[in-house]
Amino acid sequence: MTLIKSISGIRGTIGGLQGDNLTPLDAVKYAAAYGSWVRQQRNKENYKIVVGRDARISGNMVQQLVMNTLVGMGIDIVDLNLSTTPTVEMAVTMEHADGGIILTASHNPKQWNALKLLNNKGEFLNATAGQEILDLAEGGTIEFAEVDQLGKITNNDAYIDLHIDEILDLPLVNVNAIKKANFKVVVDGVNSTGGIAIPLLLEALGVHPVKLYCTPNGEFPHNPEPLREHLGDLMKLVKEERADFGIVVDPDVDRLAFVDENGEMFGEEYTLVAVADYVLRNNPGNTVSNMSSSRALRDVTEKYGGTYTASAVGEVNVVAMMKEKNAVIGGEGNGGIIYPELHYGRDSLVGVALFLSHLAEEKISVSELRSTYTSYFMSKKKIELTPELDVDGILEKIASKYASEEITTIDGVKIDFAENWVHLRKSNTEPIIRIYTEAKSQEEADALADRFIQEIEILK
Repeated sequence: MTLIKSISGIRGTIGGLQGDNLTPLDAVKYAAAYGSWVRQQRNKENYKIVVGRDARISGNMVQQLVMNTLVGMGIDIVDLNLSTTPTVEMAVTMEHADGGIILTASHNPKQWNALKLLNNKGEFLNATAGQEILDLAEGGTIEFAEVDQLGKITNNDAYIDLHIDEILDLPLVNVNAIKKANFKVVVDGVNSTGGIAIPLLLEALGVHPVKLYCTPNGEFPHNPEPLREHLGDLMKLVKEERADFGIVVDPDVDRLAFVDENGEMFGEEYTLVAVADYVLRNNPGNTVSNMSSSRALRDVTEKYGGTYTASAVGEVNVVAMMKEKNAVIGGEGNGGIIYPELHYGRDSLVGVALFLSHLAEEKISVSELRSTYTSYFMSKKKIELTPELDVDGILEKIASKYASEEITTIDGVKIDFAENWVHLRKSNTEPIIRIYTEAKSQEEADALADRFIQEIEILK
Protein backbone atom coordinates (compact mmCIF):
# COMPACT_ATOMS: atom_id res chain seq x y z
CA MET A 1 0.00 0.00 0.00
CA THR A 2 1.29 3.43 -0.92
CA LEU A 3 0.89 7.18 -0.45
CA ILE A 4 2.82 9.41 -2.86
CA LYS A 5 2.99 13.13 -2.05
CA SER A 6 4.32 15.20 -4.93
CA ILE A 7 3.72 18.33 -6.95
CA SER A 8 1.56 16.14 -9.20
CA GLY A 9 -0.90 15.83 -6.32
CA ILE A 10 -1.62 13.37 -3.55
CA ARG A 11 -1.94 9.81 -4.83
CA GLY A 12 -2.38 6.60 -2.91
CA THR A 13 -4.14 3.32 -2.35
CA ILE A 14 -7.41 3.15 -0.45
CA GLY A 15 -7.42 1.58 3.01
CA GLY A 16 -4.64 0.71 5.42
CA LEU A 17 -2.79 2.98 7.84
CA GLN A 18 -2.98 6.76 7.91
CA GLY A 19 0.10 8.34 6.37
CA ASP A 20 0.95 5.17 4.45
CA ASN A 21 -2.12 5.17 2.18
CA LEU A 22 -4.87 7.50 0.98
CA THR A 23 -7.09 7.10 4.02
CA PRO A 24 -10.02 9.41 4.88
CA LEU A 25 -7.75 11.26 7.32
CA ASP A 26 -5.16 11.83 4.60
CA ALA A 27 -7.83 13.07 2.16
CA VAL A 28 -9.03 15.61 4.74
CA LYS A 29 -5.48 16.67 5.65
CA TYR A 30 -4.43 17.48 2.10
CA ALA A 31 -7.76 19.01 1.11
CA ALA A 32 -7.44 21.37 4.09
CA ALA A 33 -3.87 22.26 3.10
CA TYR A 34 -5.01 23.02 -0.45
CA GLY A 35 -7.93 25.11 0.82
CA SER A 36 -5.57 27.08 3.04
CA TRP A 37 -3.21 27.65 0.09
CA VAL A 38 -6.10 28.88 -2.08
CA ARG A 39 -7.07 31.43 0.57
CA GLN A 40 -3.46 32.66 0.76
CA GLN A 41 -3.41 33.48 -2.97
CA ARG A 42 -5.94 36.30 -2.81
CA ASN A 43 -7.38 38.27 0.08
CA LYS A 44 -11.12 38.22 -0.54
CA GLU A 45 -14.37 37.37 1.20
CA ASN A 46 -15.64 34.46 -0.88
CA TYR A 47 -13.76 31.55 -2.39
CA LYS A 48 -14.95 28.97 -4.89
CA ILE A 49 -13.42 25.60 -5.88
CA VAL A 50 -14.63 23.22 -8.60
CA VAL A 51 -14.56 19.51 -7.73
CA GLY A 52 -15.13 16.54 -10.05
CA ARG A 53 -14.16 12.88 -10.16
CA ASP A 54 -13.70 9.88 -12.37
CA ALA A 55 -15.88 6.80 -11.79
CA ARG A 56 -13.56 4.74 -9.61
CA ILE A 57 -15.21 2.95 -6.69
CA SER A 58 -13.71 5.12 -3.94
CA GLY A 59 -14.53 8.35 -5.78
CA ASN A 60 -17.75 9.31 -4.04
CA MET A 61 -16.29 8.69 -0.57
CA VAL A 62 -13.17 10.75 -1.27
CA GLN A 63 -15.17 13.51 -2.95
CA GLN A 64 -17.50 13.92 0.03
CA LEU A 65 -14.53 14.11 2.40
CA VAL A 66 -12.73 16.67 0.24
CA MET A 67 -15.75 18.86 -0.47
CA ASN A 68 -16.95 19.00 3.11
CA THR A 69 -13.46 19.76 4.40
CA LEU A 70 -13.42 22.79 2.11
CA VAL A 71 -16.97 23.72 3.17
CA GLY A 72 -15.66 23.66 6.74
CA MET A 73 -13.09 26.25 5.69
CA GLY A 74 -15.77 28.60 4.37
CA ILE A 75 -15.13 27.76 0.71
CA ASP A 76 -18.00 27.31 -1.75
CA ILE A 77 -17.93 24.21 -3.95
CA VAL A 78 -19.16 23.62 -7.49
CA ASP A 79 -19.74 19.86 -7.57
CA LEU A 80 -19.42 18.39 -11.08
CA ASN A 81 -19.76 14.85 -9.68
CA LEU A 82 -18.76 12.38 -12.45
CA SER A 83 -16.62 14.34 -14.89
CA THR A 84 -13.30 14.35 -16.74
CA THR A 85 -10.02 16.03 -15.89
CA PRO A 86 -10.18 18.43 -18.88
CA THR A 87 -13.81 19.25 -18.10
CA VAL A 88 -12.94 20.24 -14.53
CA GLU A 89 -10.05 22.34 -15.85
CA MET A 90 -12.37 24.23 -18.17
CA ALA A 91 -15.04 24.61 -15.49
CA VAL A 92 -12.57 26.43 -13.22
CA THR A 93 -12.21 29.28 -15.70
CA MET A 94 -15.88 29.27 -16.74
CA GLU A 95 -16.88 29.56 -13.07
CA HIS A 96 -14.19 32.18 -12.36
CA ALA A 97 -13.23 29.86 -9.51
CA ASP A 98 -10.16 30.05 -7.30
CA GLY A 99 -9.07 26.50 -8.06
CA GLY A 100 -10.16 22.97 -8.76
CA ILE A 101 -9.66 19.40 -7.61
CA ILE A 102 -10.03 16.29 -9.75
CA LEU A 103 -10.34 13.05 -7.81
CA THR A 104 -8.67 10.51 -10.05
CA ALA A 105 -5.63 8.28 -10.12
CA SER A 106 -5.53 8.49 -13.93
CA HIS A 107 -4.33 5.16 -15.36
CA ASN A 108 -3.67 3.50 -11.98
CA PRO A 109 -5.75 0.40 -11.03
CA LYS A 110 -9.00 0.66 -9.09
CA GLN A 111 -7.47 0.51 -5.59
CA TRP A 112 -5.79 3.88 -6.24
CA ASN A 113 -7.20 7.39 -6.02
CA ALA A 114 -5.72 10.87 -5.93
CA LEU A 115 -6.29 14.58 -5.46
CA LYS A 116 -5.12 16.42 -8.58
CA LEU A 117 -4.90 20.12 -7.77
CA LEU A 118 -5.54 23.10 -10.08
CA ASN A 119 -4.91 26.83 -9.83
CA ASN A 120 -7.39 29.56 -10.75
CA LYS A 121 -6.47 29.18 -14.45
CA GLY A 122 -7.60 25.55 -14.41
CA GLU A 123 -3.99 24.42 -14.79
CA PHE A 124 -1.93 22.06 -12.65
CA LEU A 125 0.13 23.64 -9.92
CA ASN A 126 3.80 24.38 -10.45
CA ALA A 127 6.50 22.96 -8.18
CA THR A 128 6.53 25.98 -5.87
CA ALA A 129 2.78 25.88 -5.24
CA GLY A 130 2.84 22.12 -4.80
CA GLN A 131 5.59 22.36 -2.19
CA GLU A 132 3.73 25.12 -0.34
CA ILE A 133 0.71 22.82 -0.01
CA LEU A 134 2.84 19.91 1.19
CA ASP A 135 4.42 22.21 3.79
CA LEU A 136 0.99 23.39 4.97
CA ALA A 137 -0.15 19.77 5.30
CA GLU A 138 2.86 18.80 7.40
CA GLY A 139 3.14 21.79 9.70
CA GLY A 140 1.07 24.76 8.67
CA THR A 141 -1.65 26.48 10.66
CA ILE A 142 -5.01 25.75 9.03
CA GLU A 143 -8.01 27.78 10.09
CA PHE A 144 -11.60 26.61 9.74
CA ALA A 145 -14.74 28.71 9.43
CA GLU A 146 -17.25 29.53 12.12
CA VAL A 147 -20.76 28.18 11.69
CA ASP A 148 -22.23 31.22 9.95
CA GLN A 149 -19.36 31.30 7.44
CA LEU A 150 -19.46 27.68 6.26
CA GLY A 151 -19.26 27.18 2.50
CA LYS A 152 -22.04 25.83 0.30
CA ILE A 153 -22.10 23.05 -2.29
CA THR A 154 -23.77 23.70 -5.65
CA ASN A 155 -24.31 20.80 -8.05
CA ASN A 156 -23.72 21.40 -11.75
CA ASP A 157 -24.04 18.50 -14.21
CA ALA A 158 -23.87 20.67 -17.35
CA TYR A 159 -20.14 21.00 -17.80
CA ILE A 160 -19.48 17.98 -20.03
CA ASP A 161 -22.08 19.41 -22.43
CA LEU A 162 -20.53 22.89 -22.14
CA HIS A 163 -17.08 21.39 -22.78
CA ILE A 164 -18.38 19.72 -25.94
CA ASP A 165 -20.04 22.97 -27.08
CA GLU A 166 -16.71 24.79 -26.75
CA ILE A 167 -15.01 22.11 -28.87
CA LEU A 168 -17.67 22.29 -31.58
CA ASP A 169 -17.10 26.06 -31.83
CA LEU A 170 -13.35 25.70 -32.53
CA PRO A 171 -12.47 26.89 -36.07
CA LEU A 172 -10.39 23.76 -36.82
CA VAL A 173 -13.12 21.32 -35.78
CA ASN A 174 -14.83 20.67 -39.12
CA VAL A 175 -18.25 19.56 -37.93
CA ASN A 176 -19.80 19.51 -41.41
CA ALA A 177 -17.05 17.35 -42.90
CA ILE A 178 -17.22 14.92 -39.98
CA LYS A 179 -21.00 14.57 -40.30
CA LYS A 180 -20.72 13.94 -44.05
CA ALA A 181 -18.12 11.21 -43.48
CA ASN A 182 -20.67 9.10 -41.54
CA PHE A 183 -18.05 7.56 -39.25
CA LYS A 184 -18.68 4.54 -37.05
CA VAL A 185 -16.36 4.37 -34.04
CA VAL A 186 -15.96 1.91 -31.16
CA VAL A 187 -15.35 3.56 -27.77
CA ASP A 188 -13.66 1.81 -24.83
CA GLY A 189 -14.48 4.00 -21.82
CA VAL A 190 -12.86 1.58 -19.31
CA ASN A 191 -16.09 1.85 -17.27
CA SER A 192 -15.26 5.40 -16.23
CA THR A 193 -16.27 8.90 -17.27
CA GLY A 194 -14.88 8.57 -20.79
CA GLY A 195 -17.85 6.26 -21.31
CA ILE A 196 -20.07 9.29 -20.71
CA ALA A 197 -18.14 12.08 -22.41
CA ILE A 198 -16.71 10.50 -25.57
CA PRO A 199 -20.03 9.04 -26.87
CA LEU A 200 -21.74 12.40 -26.20
CA LEU A 201 -19.06 14.17 -28.22
CA LEU A 202 -19.30 11.67 -31.08
CA GLU A 203 -23.07 11.97 -31.24
CA ALA A 204 -22.78 15.78 -31.36
CA LEU A 205 -20.42 15.34 -34.34
CA GLY A 206 -22.76 12.98 -36.17
CA VAL A 207 -20.57 9.94 -35.50
CA HIS A 208 -22.16 6.59 -34.62
CA PRO A 209 -20.57 5.34 -31.37
CA VAL A 210 -20.38 1.64 -30.53
CA LYS A 211 -19.97 1.47 -26.76
CA LEU A 212 -17.57 -0.94 -25.08
CA TYR A 213 -17.12 -0.73 -21.31
CA CYS A 214 -18.92 2.59 -21.08
CA THR A 215 -20.79 1.99 -17.80
CA PRO A 216 -19.25 4.43 -15.27
CA ASN A 217 -19.12 2.07 -12.29
CA GLY A 218 -15.36 2.06 -11.68
CA GLU A 219 -15.05 -1.69 -12.30
CA PHE A 220 -12.20 -1.45 -14.80
CA PRO A 221 -12.54 -4.41 -17.22
CA HIS A 222 -8.81 -4.38 -17.95
CA ASN A 223 -5.71 -2.52 -16.82
CA PRO A 224 -6.81 1.11 -17.40
CA GLU A 225 -3.55 2.25 -18.99
CA PRO A 226 -4.36 2.49 -22.74
CA LEU A 227 -1.60 0.22 -24.04
CA ARG A 228 -1.77 -2.50 -26.71
CA GLU A 229 -1.55 -5.39 -24.26
CA HIS A 230 -4.73 -4.21 -22.49
CA LEU A 231 -6.90 -3.55 -25.54
CA GLY A 232 -7.63 -6.95 -27.10
CA ASP A 233 -11.41 -6.56 -26.73
CA LEU A 234 -11.40 -3.17 -28.44
CA MET A 235 -9.21 -4.38 -31.29
CA LYS A 236 -11.51 -7.37 -31.82
CA LEU A 237 -14.74 -5.34 -31.73
CA VAL A 238 -13.48 -2.75 -34.23
CA LYS A 239 -13.05 -5.54 -36.79
CA GLU A 240 -16.33 -7.25 -35.92
CA GLU A 241 -18.28 -4.00 -36.26
CA ARG A 242 -16.39 -3.00 -39.42
CA ALA A 243 -15.87 0.33 -37.67
CA ASP A 244 -13.73 3.14 -39.06
CA PHE A 245 -11.57 3.00 -35.94
CA GLY A 246 -11.58 2.60 -32.16
CA ILE A 247 -11.01 5.05 -29.33
CA VAL A 248 -9.74 4.30 -25.84
CA VAL A 249 -9.18 6.75 -23.02
CA ASP A 250 -7.91 6.40 -19.46
CA PRO A 251 -10.32 6.77 -16.50
CA ASP A 252 -10.10 10.57 -16.29
CA VAL A 253 -10.01 11.13 -20.08
CA ASP A 254 -6.73 13.00 -20.50
CA ARG A 255 -4.97 10.19 -22.40
CA LEU A 256 -6.13 9.12 -25.86
CA ALA A 257 -5.23 6.21 -28.11
CA PHE A 258 -6.66 4.88 -31.38
CA VAL A 259 -7.08 1.49 -33.02
CA ASP A 260 -7.25 1.49 -36.83
CA GLU A 261 -9.93 -0.11 -39.01
CA ASN A 262 -7.94 -3.37 -39.08
CA GLY A 263 -7.90 -3.65 -35.29
CA GLU A 264 -4.26 -2.58 -35.10
CA MET A 265 -2.88 0.03 -32.74
CA PHE A 266 -2.37 3.45 -34.32
CA GLY A 267 0.37 3.97 -31.74
CA GLU A 268 -0.16 5.94 -28.56
CA GLU A 269 2.80 8.17 -29.46
CA TYR A 270 1.20 9.01 -32.81
CA THR A 271 -2.01 10.44 -31.32
CA LEU A 272 -0.24 13.76 -30.75
CA VAL A 273 1.68 13.48 -34.04
CA ALA A 274 -1.51 13.08 -36.12
CA VAL A 275 -3.40 15.85 -34.33
CA ALA A 276 -0.36 18.16 -34.60
CA ASP A 277 -0.09 17.37 -38.32
CA TYR A 278 -3.67 18.58 -38.83
CA VAL A 279 -3.28 21.68 -36.64
CA LEU A 280 0.06 22.70 -38.18
CA ARG A 281 -1.26 22.26 -41.71
CA ASN A 282 -3.87 24.88 -40.94
CA ASN A 283 -1.92 26.98 -38.46
CA PRO A 284 1.86 26.56 -38.74
CA GLY A 285 3.85 27.19 -35.57
CA ASN A 286 5.89 25.67 -32.78
CA THR A 287 5.27 22.48 -30.81
CA VAL A 288 6.31 21.04 -27.46
CA SER A 289 6.25 17.54 -25.98
CA ASN A 290 8.07 15.98 -23.07
CA MET A 291 11.46 14.30 -23.20
CA SER A 292 9.92 10.81 -23.24
CA SER A 293 7.92 11.48 -26.41
CA SER A 294 8.63 10.37 -29.97
CA ARG A 295 10.91 12.17 -32.42
CA ALA A 296 8.03 11.94 -34.90
CA LEU A 297 6.53 15.19 -33.56
CA ARG A 298 9.78 16.98 -34.32
CA ASP A 299 9.64 15.65 -37.90
CA VAL A 300 6.07 16.88 -38.46
CA THR A 301 6.80 20.27 -36.88
CA GLU A 302 9.84 20.89 -39.05
CA LYS A 303 7.86 19.87 -42.16
CA TYR A 304 5.69 22.94 -41.61
CA GLY A 305 8.59 25.25 -40.74
CA GLY A 306 8.06 25.27 -36.98
CA THR A 307 10.40 24.59 -34.09
CA TYR A 308 10.03 21.60 -31.78
CA THR A 309 11.12 21.80 -28.11
CA ALA A 310 11.27 19.03 -25.49
CA SER A 311 10.30 19.77 -21.89
CA ALA A 312 10.71 17.90 -18.64
CA VAL A 313 8.07 15.20 -18.06
CA GLY A 314 4.86 16.38 -16.44
CA GLU A 315 1.93 18.32 -17.81
CA VAL A 316 2.84 21.47 -15.86
CA ASN A 317 6.31 21.43 -17.46
CA VAL A 318 4.90 20.93 -20.96
CA VAL A 319 2.43 23.78 -20.47
CA ALA A 320 5.14 26.14 -19.17
CA MET A 321 7.32 25.37 -22.19
CA MET A 322 4.37 25.76 -24.58
CA LYS A 323 3.72 29.23 -23.21
CA GLU A 324 7.40 30.15 -23.43
CA LYS A 325 7.68 28.95 -27.06
CA ASN A 326 4.18 30.15 -28.04
CA ALA A 327 3.36 26.63 -29.25
CA VAL A 328 0.15 26.09 -31.22
CA ILE A 329 -0.11 22.43 -30.19
CA GLY A 330 1.69 20.22 -27.72
CA GLY A 331 1.30 17.46 -25.22
CA GLU A 332 2.74 14.16 -24.15
CA GLY A 333 3.53 11.02 -26.08
CA ASN A 334 1.26 8.99 -23.82
CA GLY A 335 -1.70 10.27 -25.82
CA GLY A 336 -2.07 13.65 -24.13
CA ILE A 337 -3.22 16.48 -26.43
CA ILE A 338 -2.84 20.10 -25.26
CA TYR A 339 -4.52 22.56 -27.61
CA PRO A 340 -4.18 26.14 -26.26
CA GLU A 341 -6.99 27.42 -28.48
CA LEU A 342 -9.29 25.57 -26.05
CA HIS A 343 -7.27 25.41 -22.80
CA TYR A 344 -3.86 24.48 -21.41
CA GLY A 345 -4.55 20.91 -20.36
CA ARG A 346 -4.40 17.40 -21.80
CA ASP A 347 -7.80 16.81 -23.35
CA SER A 348 -8.93 13.62 -25.08
CA LEU A 349 -12.19 15.20 -26.24
CA VAL A 350 -10.55 17.92 -28.30
CA GLY A 351 -8.04 15.33 -29.53
CA VAL A 352 -10.89 13.16 -30.86
CA ALA A 353 -12.57 16.12 -32.58
CA LEU A 354 -9.36 17.27 -34.29
CA PHE A 355 -8.45 13.70 -35.32
CA LEU A 356 -11.91 13.21 -36.86
CA SER A 357 -11.55 16.52 -38.70
CA HIS A 358 -8.21 15.36 -40.08
CA LEU A 359 -9.67 12.08 -41.33
CA ALA A 360 -12.78 13.72 -42.78
CA GLU A 361 -10.85 16.36 -44.71
CA GLU A 362 -8.23 13.96 -46.03
CA LYS A 363 -10.83 11.27 -46.85
CA ILE A 364 -8.40 8.49 -45.90
CA SER A 365 -8.52 5.55 -43.50
CA VAL A 366 -6.75 5.54 -40.16
CA SER A 367 -4.19 2.99 -41.36
CA GLU A 368 -3.47 5.13 -44.45
CA LEU A 369 -2.97 8.17 -42.23
CA ARG A 370 -0.55 6.27 -40.00
CA SER A 371 1.51 5.21 -43.02
CA THR A 372 2.24 8.86 -43.84
CA TYR A 373 4.43 9.26 -40.72
CA THR A 374 7.98 8.10 -40.12
CA SER A 375 7.90 4.90 -38.12
CA TYR A 376 9.65 5.05 -34.81
CA PHE A 377 9.21 2.30 -32.24
CA MET A 378 9.15 2.80 -28.51
CA SER A 379 9.63 0.56 -25.53
CA LYS A 380 8.19 1.63 -22.19
CA LYS A 381 9.37 -0.47 -19.27
CA LYS A 382 9.76 0.04 -15.54
CA ILE A 383 11.61 -1.19 -12.47
CA GLU A 384 9.85 -1.37 -9.09
CA LEU A 385 11.56 0.73 -6.43
CA THR A 386 12.60 -0.56 -3.03
CA PRO A 387 13.24 1.80 -0.07
CA GLU A 388 16.98 1.18 -0.01
CA LEU A 389 17.50 1.96 -3.72
CA ASP A 390 19.52 5.14 -4.38
CA VAL A 391 17.89 6.14 -7.66
CA ASP A 392 19.66 9.50 -7.97
CA GLY A 393 23.02 7.86 -7.42
CA ILE A 394 22.31 5.22 -10.06
CA LEU A 395 21.26 7.82 -12.63
CA GLU A 396 24.38 9.90 -11.92
CA LYS A 397 26.57 6.87 -12.59
CA ILE A 398 24.80 6.15 -15.89
CA ALA A 399 25.11 9.79 -16.98
CA SER A 400 28.82 9.67 -16.19
CA LYS A 401 29.29 6.41 -18.10
CA TYR A 402 27.70 7.89 -21.24
CA ALA A 403 29.12 11.41 -20.91
CA SER A 404 30.46 11.29 -24.47
CA GLU A 405 26.89 11.09 -25.84
CA GLU A 406 24.26 13.86 -25.93
CA ILE A 407 23.01 13.90 -22.32
CA THR A 408 20.03 15.80 -20.87
CA THR A 409 19.50 15.81 -17.09
CA ILE A 410 16.63 18.26 -16.51
CA ASP A 411 14.42 15.26 -15.69
CA GLY A 412 16.27 12.06 -14.88
CA VAL A 413 18.77 11.14 -17.59
CA LYS A 414 18.11 11.13 -21.33
CA ILE A 415 20.81 9.80 -23.64
CA ASP A 416 20.43 10.68 -27.32
CA PHE A 417 22.36 8.28 -29.50
CA ALA A 418 22.60 8.82 -33.26
CA GLU A 419 19.85 6.34 -34.18
CA ASN A 420 17.94 5.96 -30.91
CA TRP A 421 17.51 7.31 -27.39
CA VAL A 422 16.84 6.17 -23.82
CA HIS A 423 15.21 8.17 -21.03
CA LEU A 424 15.51 7.01 -17.42
CA ARG A 425 13.55 8.78 -14.70
CA LYS A 426 11.88 8.27 -11.35
CA SER A 427 8.10 8.44 -11.68
CA ASN A 428 6.17 11.23 -9.92
CA THR A 429 3.08 9.05 -9.60
CA GLU A 430 4.29 5.49 -8.91
CA PRO A 431 7.18 3.92 -6.95
CA ILE A 432 9.06 2.97 -10.12
CA ILE A 433 11.89 3.94 -12.44
CA ARG A 434 10.60 4.43 -15.97
CA ILE A 435 12.77 3.27 -18.87
CA TYR A 436 11.64 4.72 -22.21
CA THR A 437 13.51 4.01 -25.43
CA GLU A 438 12.92 4.77 -29.11
CA ALA A 439 14.53 3.26 -32.19
CA LYS A 440 13.90 2.39 -35.86
CA SER A 441 12.54 -1.07 -34.97
CA GLN A 442 10.65 -2.57 -32.04
CA GLU A 443 13.33 -5.18 -31.52
CA GLU A 444 16.01 -2.51 -31.25
CA ALA A 445 13.90 -0.40 -28.84
CA ASP A 446 13.16 -3.41 -26.61
CA ALA A 447 16.79 -4.51 -26.64
CA LEU A 448 17.94 -1.01 -25.67
CA ALA A 449 15.48 -0.93 -22.76
CA ASP A 450 16.55 -4.39 -21.58
CA ARG A 451 20.18 -3.35 -21.78
CA PHE A 452 19.62 -0.39 -19.47
CA ILE A 453 17.49 -2.44 -17.08
CA GLN A 454 20.47 -4.80 -16.77
CA GLU A 455 22.81 -1.86 -16.21
CA ILE A 456 20.57 -0.52 -13.44
CA GLU A 457 20.36 -3.99 -11.84
CA ILE A 458 24.16 -4.14 -11.76
CA LEU A 459 24.36 -0.72 -10.10
CA LYS A 460 21.66 -1.47 -7.48
